[in-house]
Amino acid sequence: MTTITPIPSREAVGTGFDPGAMQRAREQSWAALHGIRERMRPGISEDEAKAEATEVFKALGMERLWHPVIIRIGENTTRIYRERSTPDVRLGENDIYFIDLGLVFDGHEGDVGDTFVVGHAPEKQACADAARALFHSVADAWRTQDLSGEALYAFANEHAEAMGWRFNHAIKGHRVSDFPHSVHKAGDLGELGVVPSSGLWILEIQIAHPTEPYGAFYEDLLTRTP
Repeated sequence: MTTITPIPSREAVGTGFDPGAMQRAREQSWAALHGIRERMRPGISEDEAKAEATEVFKALGMERLWHPVIIRIGENTTRIYRERSTPDVRLGENDIYFIDLGLVFDGHEGDVGDTFVVGHAPEKQACADAARALFHSVADAWRTQDLSGEALYAFANEHAEAMGWRFNHAIKGHRVSDFPHSVHKAGDLGELGVVPSSGLWILEIQIAHPTEPYGAFYEDLLTRTP
């Protein structure tokens, strides 16, 4: 007799999963991100910023990282998480950077990212603003049109191009849950052929200037309440 192992749901969670704890992990992760932002200053390197981030995490009671801290500055803002940064890049007087955090609080995973500008760099500020605006447009489309994960990323690509930015197709979102979500092997949001549920998926948006070496990143938990 052949035993068939059932395929786990792409929205499976662990026995300790709590939607309220997911929201608290999200809130604490955003607090950590802004704590790091307060420490960013011209002249700081990515490695120095990541070292200082540990003080922020300790103050907030973070349990652990579920992915390495990613801080990209200047030309490195066009790189995805798998790629190594060009070394020795430091934040300029008029520059752009983003922060990407995967933190665990109370056994639940937070995953947040945002892009900021220091000094006077209006074109770079426009890029940071565009990533944020595109994220909210895509999330609103999910809330109002019940789009699948695949449709969400098709929507994001179309709107990024209409806004004049290059959309990064290598970034397609993913699951979060009680730690570790990886046991569920849920795959990418951008390859999900059904409507994703609230509070379980991270929508990631990464764009870049069509010709200049900088970009922007924004990510957050998809929830029915903005």
